[in-house]
Amino acid sequence: MTDPKPPKRIFPQASTDARAAKHVPSSPQTESAAYRLAFQDTEFLLREDLRPVRFQLELLKPELLMNEANIASTFVFYGSARVPEPSKAKALLDAARTDWDKKVAERLVAKAHYYDEARKLAARVSKHPVDEDGKRHFVVCSGGGPSFMEAANRGAQDVGAESIGLNIVLPHEQLPNNYVTPDLSFQFHYFALRKMHFLLRARAVAVFPGGFGTFDEMFELLTLIQTGKVRPLPILLFGREFWERVIDFPGLVEEGVISPHDLDLFTWCETADEAWDAVCAHYEVC
Repeated sequence: MTDPKPPKRIFPQASTDARAAKHVPSSPQTESAAYRLAFQDTEFLLREDLRPVRFQLELLKPELLMNEANIASTFVFYGSARVPEPSKAKALLDAARTDWDKKVAERLVAKAHYYDEARKLAARVSKHPVDEDGKRHFVVCSGGGPSFMEAANRGAQDVGAESIGLNIVLPHEQLPNNYVTPDLSFQFHYFALRKMHFLLRARAVAVFPGGFGTFDEMFELLTLIQTGKVRPLPILLFGREFWERVIDFPGLVEEGVISPHDLDLFTWCETADEAWDAVCAHYEVC
């Protein structure tokens, strides 16, 4: 007796044809690049004309994998790749030979304790329970690199939780830190797509002292909220002494280029507990 149900598909899967394409007989025709399946032709995919397709792929791949991992929301960590954990910062100071090196090392030491706060905060948010649908919330997400990014992924691992790393291809080698969950470790070519994935699921963002990259990510988020493109969410600014030393926020108000209430878009924090309390107050949960 035949099965009354119709087949699910009548065409072979792409993976089936991809395997078959590896075993075609050799001939002038089959050896030509024109004969390759389009989705297996790297040279074709890297053409200038295919940039829109690469945008789509770079948006889609992490999106699908995070959906499959039941990640509904994230807790994003921004911050420098250059501030070491306290013990290593002290070693840099001890090794300093010139006045300039000593001055820089002293500033790094002054910020290094925030590594521990990032780690504590990541451990705390990673304990957030899954919802009734099995979806995970406040999953730690970092840039995947060293320093505060490493502290974030490390804190999640401390409590047995998975965490995300969003690395970017740079002229100098950059590897994911050892604490990123391998199956949630992504690499990007386009900065714009990477920044989009930072915010697509973000429900809170912790910003630690940093340089150009941190400024870029933080000010883009502030602008998106200021202009109404993103709904307000907790932006937790760690290290008030650092930020007020390098940015004159009240001065921007006095110059008339931002409004006084724009300073309410972020919350000053010094500890993991203060940050988590601010998140709980914002969402009226916990």
